[in-house]
Amino acid sequence: MSKHTLPAGGSPESSLTLSAAQVQGRRGYRYMLLDVFTATPFAGNPLAVFPDAAALTDIQMAQLAKELNLSESVFITTRLPGRVALRIFTPSGELPFAGHPSVGTAWLIRALGWHDPATPLILAEGVGDVPIRFAGTQAWLTTAQPLDVSEDSLSIEQAAEILGLSRAQIATRPVRASCGIPYQLIELADLDSLASVQVESGTLARALPAPAERNLYLYVRNTSQQLRARMFTAETTLYEDPATGSAAAPLIGHLSRQMPATQMLDWQVTQGVEMGRPSHIHGRVSRAEVVQETIQIGGEAIIAGEGVLYV
Repeated sequence: MSKHTLPAGGSPESSLTLSAAQVQGRRGYRYMLLDVFTATPFAGNPLAVFPDAAALTDIQMAQLAKELNLSESVFITTRLPGRVALRIFTPSGELPFAGHPSVGTAWLIRALGWHDPATPLILAEGVGDVPIRFAGTQAWLTTAQPLDVSEDSLSIEQAAEILGLSRAQIATRPVRASCGIPYQLIELADLDSLASVQVESGTLARALPAPAERNLYLYVRNTSQQLRARMFTAETTLYEDPATGSAAAPLIGHLSRQMPATQMLDWQVTQGVEMGRPSHIHGRVSRAEVVQETIQIGGEAIIAGEGVLYV
């Protein structure tokens, strides 16, 4: 008999046990389902974390991520004191780094009692080592790669056409920024403009032929350091993400460079509102020099459920 049981009829006293024949002798891999950048169930950005994935092959990880069809799934492959190796997959392939998987996995590692939050933690990801710190109920990452900003290949007119907006609704010329994954940062005039965006994927593909460049992070300044944002990606099909730490990081880094010199700037980015999944991303930029900064992204998470997939 399989060791995995499922409740039957909603009664905790009764259970349905799956036999080895029913799962065709396949091994079950447990996963935890989290909502990240929120403390409210069914808000934030969903994330699956497989805490014991060392035996899975690359192909199997890709298959499991595609089966769950979440924006990202995490596979923990090695767990040592103070250092955890993981891999991040979307339904279409592997990512070297992503914000909400890193924050969510770090939060889960502490919640499971696998790490003393008073000591340093490193997440070994494709992009490199991602340092983690804990503050209260939040997990914080430090970006593994420095901020890189360049003038975007998109004009204001192209951005307006891609987003289904007027030229006047684009507040500033877009820029391209990255802390490991490139994003086109596009500032909009107001919240009404943000809410009315209708991305035209064909126009986007013509303007940005390279699929990896088709990540749009749209933002509005509520106050000088409080932002509202939406993220769209069209590497394969058009998709909106409810919380994107890997986009918030270069955004706050870029905006911090435009502000008067100060040692530390704290930011708040609210995303996912239009999707009904409000997410709260906290950020901090510490600057030693004008173009040399440390960028941190933090937030909470909550366990929404768990399950088993058979391979």
